[in-house]
Amino acid sequence: MPEILTFPLPSIESAIALAGDQESNLKLIGRQTGTTLVLRGQEIMISGTASQITRVQKIFSALEFGWKVGQSISEVDIKTAIHALDTHQEEAFQAIQADGLARNRRGDVIRAKTFKQRQYVEAVRKHSLTFGIGPAGTGKTYLAAVLAIQALLNNEYERLILTRPAVEAGEKLGFLPGDLQQKVNPYLRPLYDALYEFVDPEKITNLMERQVIEIAPIAYMRGRTLSNAFVIVDEAQNTTPAQMKMLLTRLGFKSKMVVTGDLTQTDLPPNQASGLQIAEKILRSVEGIEFCYFSKADVIRHPLVQRIVEAYEIYEHQ
Repeated sequence: MPEILTFPLPSIESAIALAGDQESNLKLIGRQTGTTLVLRGQEIMISGTASQITRVQKIFSALEFGWKVGQSISEVDIKTAIHALDTHQEEAFQAIQADGLARNRRGDVIRAKTFKQRQYVEAVRKHSLTFGIGPAGTGKTYLAAVLAIQALLNNEYERLILTRPAVEAGEKLGFLPGDLQQKVNPYLRPLYDALYEFVDPEKITNLMERQVIEIAPIAYMRGRTLSNAFVIVDEAQNTTPAQMKMLLTRLGFKSKMVVTGDLTQTDLPPNQASGLQIAEKILRSVEGIEFCYFSKADVIRHPLVQRIVEAYEIYEHQ
């Protein structure tokens, strides 16, 4: 007969946070541990063997940073906690939770979610040039934007520059209606979205008018020296080798650059090499440059995104 343990929680909010939407977190932990978990008010009933129940308690304890204050626990949080327990990295996992990068406008604490993300954050902090390479949803651009915005607000840099190829394979902006800003806005929307999470839209407009924050297509970086700036290059897999070399050689004194991209999502013509791929080959062993690689395990969007990425990887390797 399985044993049953009652795990009390301090509030309804903490119970909801730990259990997840429609108890999805409890179902996931149950599948991972071989137990049955049921929410009863402010208590969770754990059914399983003694060792299984102990394992669940350790998982709950590792996740306490979130549910104790009613902060939602994600599937990635749970899987990272389990990985930490299995690989005896509990202290490293707690360090991830203790390192709050920023608070967004809703007051939520933003932090790395996985060990790879933590490594990436540390690399960006320590190096003048960091590459973040991996699939969609792994937080490459978002985390870079968080660090950049905080650095700008702390007066560590005079400017924040966000750039990416404006359109697939060519940046043919002339065919789009409107002025330059109207033409590039649709392609730079993801960068705006990250900014709006932390800074009021009115303040962003003011900062852009003063060119403290600059969002522009890669073509407009030519001939400039980007000094005392935090530069984020997004969707770098769609740069040409010439564009990538041009960007990297724009880096000036007291500046930091983060280059992000997904080599599996290149929109360049079949006969056109990716600037990101060439840069990886040329610069991988250059001192002072850090390459961080993400996998589907680091996807932090809707859980379905991770399964989509995995399905495509299986298909593409058949």
